[in-house]
Amino acid sequence: MRNAVFIHTNPKQIIGALVAQHALKTHSANPDRFDVRIIQTTDFPAFAGFEGRRYLREGQQVMWRNDDLQSFTPLRFAVPELMHYSGRAVLIDPDIFALADINELLERDMGGAAVMARRMEGDFRRPLHFASSVMLMDCDRLKHWNWVADFERVFRGERDYRDWMWLLLEPPGSVAALESQWNDFDRLAPDTRMLHNTHRRTQPWKTGLPSDFTPRGTTLKSRAGIWLRKITGRGAGRYKRHPDPAQETLFFRMLGECLDNGTVDLALLEAEIARGHVRTDAMKCVARATRVTG
Repeated sequence: MRNAVFIHTNPKQIIGALVAQHALKTHSANPDRFDVRIIQTTDFPAFAGFEGRRYLREGQQVMWRNDDLQSFTPLRFAVPELMHYSGRAVLIDPDIFALADINELLERDMGGAAVMARRMEGDFRRPLHFASSVMLMDCDRLKHWNWVADFERVFRGERDYRDWMWLLLEPPGSVAALESQWNDFDRLAPDTRMLHNTHRRTQPWKTGLPSDFTPRGTTLKSRAGIWLRKITGRGAGRYKRHPDPAQETLFFRMLGECLDNGTVDLALLEAEIARGHVRTDAMKCVARATRVTG
């Protein structure tokens, strides 16, 4: 089976996913050597059975909501099955944009590991773990992954969602560290291979919109946001402007390219603006980014 990159998303992040797809192809010298597949929560009927149920997350029982901004994350573990447990695959979030040739990652020596991901050092609050938002996978070695059955175990309290996402439940030695440049958290530098706009509050295409995600944490602000989300369906506050203007310009330049080549249909973008998934001045941002980089 040919190598593939999977972008997992939900309807709220489809514009980001389409721009991510464009970035993968345009930054590759050999874009025909891999496939790109966008997978959405709405394509998987199993999600209907999870809505409103409580699951174990960081030791607490919390409610699962399919309309949360990041409800797509269980699909990280669907990739090997979608690949028929064969070949290589990369999984990325819909807010990750390639700035290098993804074939470098797909074809690298994995040193016998089943998964490669960015290693996150532990501290007094959390153990050493891995960021599964970008994963290189040898699918033949991941036959123990069944995302629906494994997610059900989270609802039964048999495993913690955090430990699942952090790859802490994998066999010892099966996960290897990936260079941070392949999952660069809101850092745009000459050596960045894939830029991850990981801070939800500052995603460049959402500036000014009411927040629509469930906060996590124990601070008063987080607790207030969780309460507001339960009552109104919205989070607390609004999305803020990204602190790095270059990252905002990069996104809207790529969005402009997508509009030009048909990767993003103008009618779809306008519909996403109307739904509150994309900032209202997106077209002005595209025009500004084109002037800056043109």
